[in-house]
Amino acid sequence: MTAAMTAAGDGSGVRRFVPPPRAAVDLQVFAHPVFTGLRDVRDLLEGPEWPSIAALDARLALSGKQLVEQDATLLADGLHYEARIAQGRIATRAENWHDLFNALVWARYPQLKQALNVQQCRHIASMPPGQRNRAQAALTQFDETGVIVRVRNHTLLAAWNVHDWCALFESRHWLSGDIAIAAVFGHALMEQALLPGRLLVGKCVVVQGEVDDACVDAVTAAIAEGRAVTDPLQLRPLPLAGIPGWHQVQDAAFYADISYFRPLRAGRQYPPPLALLPL
Repeated sequence: MTAAMTAAGDGSGVRRFVPPPRAAVDLQVFAHPVFTGLRDVRDLLEGPEWPSIAALDARLALSGKQLVEQDATLLADGLHYEARIAQGRIATRAENWHDLFNALVWARYPQLKQALNVQQCRHIASMPPGQRNRAQAALTQFDETGVIVRVRNHTLLAAWNVHDWCALFESRHWLSGDIAIAAVFGHALMEQALLPGRLLVGKCVVVQGEVDDACVDAVTAAIAEGRAVTDPLQLRPLPLAGIPGWHQVQDAAFYADISYFRPLRAGRQYPPPLALLPL
């Protein structure tokens, strides 16, 4: 597969991901763990036809939010994308994988998406027009590529802190539940996973806990209170293909590839995990 099939220029020299057409997607990709949280709506992904925005809105029935088709008429209101969401309207492009996954994540994690939107709007209001701060960059990265990881073994965090990937991805830790994926949140990750074998990297918030939903609640509260995702450097990168069972070939040569399993940058430090909310 050539780069031209997966990326295209946007005129700025930056290459953006281009997903395959709907008819070209191998439906077996939706069995990948990245899509675990969407198993209740797999028909919307696997069906031969795109759902219309109106049908998608009716199916998902988002509380306090409406999916509206992004067209010239909608954009004529001049509102920022996030400000429009705060008013209850989520601009959604028709026949678009990225926006379909975004809508499905809204349905699966509405409180978390709402917390991100509130923080984005707060920072937009505090910045001069056209300017973004580091908190906005962090919120966007988590929205696009976010993963929530739960841990109960601090030796694994120590390994992650220094990018000791072999120790972190030792299968016994993942099989025992010492570390696990509580939620794949980023809709851009899901879009990229449409290409089998693509080496994905999640930007992670870590929670010390046992129950997936409780970990999601803890991250939601921390974002809402401004205690997490306030700087891109707080997000831990996780090469998702290194998780046991998440990639077809996981031999010694694979884990030795430093272009994917990157060494720790000098001076880089990560925050401690979030604690679960008190009962």
